Amino acid sequence: MRVRRERGWGEHGVVYAAVAAGSFRRYATYRIATVAGVFTNTVFGFIVAYTYIALWDERPHLGGYDQAQALTFVWTAQALLATAALMGGGGLDELQERIRTGDIAVDLYRPADLQLWWLAADLGRAGLQLLGRGVAPMAVGALVFPLALPGDALTWGCFLLSVLFGVLVSFALRYLVALASFWLLDGSGLAMISGLACMFFTGMVLPLRVFPGGSAEVVQLLPWAAILQVPADVLMGVRSGDGLVRGLVFQAGWAGALLALGRLVQSAATRKVVVHGG
Repeated sequence: MRVRRERGWGEHGVVYAAVAAGSFRRYATYRIATVAGVFTNTVFGFIVAYTYIALWDERPHLGGYDQAQALTFVWTAQALLATAALMGGGGLDELQERIRTGDIAVDLYRPADLQLWWLAADLGRAGLQLLGRGVAPMAVGALVFPLALPGDALTWGCFLLSVLFGVLVSFALRYLVALASFWLLDGSGLAMISGLACMFFTGMVLPLRVFPGGSAEVVQLLPWAAILQVPADVLMGVRSGDGLVRGLVFQAGWAGALLALGRLVQSAATRKVVVHGG
């Protein structure tokens, strides 16, 4: 298949901005789903919060967190659950399906880069989810529990930057999983495994700092740590000064490396496109 030459962000920045804006508007139309998501995140946040209270009553300063910081981690995780697609999906299941059905051929003929197109769409989705399903659960958590939230705008700004890097890492991982469908007849199994790995290694189940022994240090070097653990630590002030810079560089490094790997895999996949089912 002859694929039209792909072009980068600089040449078609307006197009990708429009894709991001369109994705934001698209997800904004699902108002009932957003309200249901806020309710679910909030209820689940309460369940996990009271579990953490019981755990930190027995083990104060577990993982170097006091109870307020542990509770802040809980509600940060709920705020980023949909934003960073901590349970997988996040719109790239549509790309996976387009590859499976062969509709990806239409995408490859667009005068735009495939990876940047889907990245722009994912950033639009993440922006809406942060506003729609992120702010409300965090606000409820702050009203009910004593959270360790920052009082200065600089820390909040660094947190948002860290969230952006986390979304980029999340996208890069999910994009690689979606591209695997070029070689797999059904990539749903791999997507499920990826989603479980994301939940466990991001700290969604339990903060990575409380993992036993040397495993805590190992899991904090993996790319999934950049999605939730680092942003939560930035918000709580656990990372400040040089630690903050190292955390952001860690996230940016993994984002760059995984996005570059995605481009290599994309290039290998589109050299010879085999359309399954048609």
